[in-house]
Amino acid sequence: MTEILFAVFIFTLSAFLGFELISKVPPTLHTPLMSGSNAISGITIIGSLVVAGEEGSPLLTGLGLAALILATINVVGGFLVTDRMLRMFKRR
Repeated sequence: MTEILFAVFIFTLSAFLGFELISKVPPTLHTPLMSGSNAISGITIIGSLVVAGEEGSPLLTGLGLAALILATINVVGGFLVTDRMLRMFKRR
């Protein structure tokens, strides 16, 4: 029971911390930081695969799956934004 409570605490703390950090970034810095967050989300994907694949409680598996889905959305969105930004600098 302590393991599950600790995992939920870390997940909740990470969600609030991520929201606070992203909301304080000015719009001019958001796109360059998106590229850096792709690397962090790649690490999150690996960690969430480990958590979701373990034979544990269904809650931990669900949290691992939720982290996997959200990190994948972040990586794909980051690549789309970066691609769009790079297309703005191409000559026509």
